[in-house]
Amino acid sequence: MSARRSKFLLLDVFSKTEEDVRVRTNTGGIITIGCILTTLLLLYREWAQLTEVVTRPQLYVDRDSDAKLALNFDITFPEVSCDILTLDIVDESGELQLDILDSGFTKTRCDQNGKELATEDYKMGTDFKPDTSKLSRGVGYCGSCYGVLDQSANDAVSPEHRVCCQTCDDVHEAYLDAGWAFHDGHNIDQCEEEGYVKHMNDHLHEGCRVRGSASLGRIRGNIHFAPGKSFITTDVERRGISHNHDTSLYYGHKELNFNHIIHHLSFGKPVDKSHEKLRRKEEDQSGISTNPLDGDEMRPDRNDAHLLQYSYFAKIVPTRYEYLNDKYPAVETTQFSATFHSRSIKGGIDDDHPTTMHTRGGTPGVFIYYEMSALKVINREQHAQTWSGFLLNCITTIGGVLAVGTVADKIFYRAQKSIWGKKTQ
Repeated sequence: MSARRSKFLLLDVFSKTEEDVRVRTNTGGIITIGCILTTLLLLYREWAQLTEVVTRPQLYVDRDSDAKLALNFDITFPEVSCDILTLDIVDESGELQLDILDSGFTKTRCDQNGKELATEDYKMGTDFKPDTSKLSRGVGYCGSCYGVLDQSANDAVSPEHRVCCQTCDDVHEAYLDAGWAFHDGHNIDQCEEEGYVKHMNDHLHEGCRVRGSASLGRIRGNIHFAPGKSFITTDVERRGISHNHDTSLYYGHKELNFNHIIHHLSFGKPVDKSHEKLRRKEEDQSGISTNPLDGDEMRPDRNDAHLLQYSYFAKIVPTRYEYLNDKYPAVETTQFSATFHSRSIKGGIDDDHPTTMHTRGGTPGVFIYYEMSALKVINREQHAQTWSGFLLNCITTIGGVLAVGTVADKIFYRAQKSIWGKKTQ
């Protein structure tokens, strides 16, 4: 038994000193108090890190490429009326969405100072609804198409085979198909009788605020607000199609322009209010702004504002927020960065960059070019430190402070002995 004990004695690295041979000093007591306070402070910091919640971003390949992307916006155009304004979406796949605001959007008529006049749901570009009940048209009525369609054979065919333009909208569509300028329908009997001409001129100098959501494909494309009804023309020789707008009424009034105020613009599903506070907190911590265009106002004092084309280039990154608290489910949204550029469609030298020359052409309006990232950011809430890390750091802290205190005590003790030894000589 004694032999076994002797072996364990050899393994003992914690050597003991007899109490009566220990030397205690005032300096050692001060160092001990300092070590205790330092240890408590460092342990408190370790505890704070254990309870702290941080958001750590991670990058993944976005596998939801087939899912649709929501576009949410609230934009005011103080100097173009709702009757002229249209919204189209064009993407690189060749898909065209013309006059897409058939549902889910609300227009607010406003004056040029932004004061609201009237609000209603509508189809942008087709807001006028004629009252045909008061029109006195005979049973055999066949409206003129004003030369845009060939009606010369109408007298030789039965009524059901005649080429007729019965309404103002029929004439307008015929003009668009032929590429003719329609203006406000003045001197077209159907439009005069239906009140279209009066309606357009009465509202011509109003503004328009548009709110709502649209669905986008996850492919590069552009969203644009432009004047006049949009239409497609086919070029047989070039085997292609052309996307155009009837800008005749807009170009006829130089006071109209596409100055605008972006109250809100975002991509992705709207974030629930219960999550908005958490998302705002995340933005404050990381400096990330998910909606950087909110609050932007473009109302330049320029003589050629009527011909300006405003372009925004948005780089969209799908983003997911995952929270520690099970009360809040994960939030799927996006972040995007945006750059801005404006130019006159008449071309010429850029105002900000004299060495840059713009080509002539294009359509006045607001164009938002968007591009989806192939990567997805997942922001996960996590504790800043794990329990194992906390315990390890606590042990390291205590050991480190004691080691430093021991070294300091020995240095002071030897210094004191050296000084006292010299004094006694």
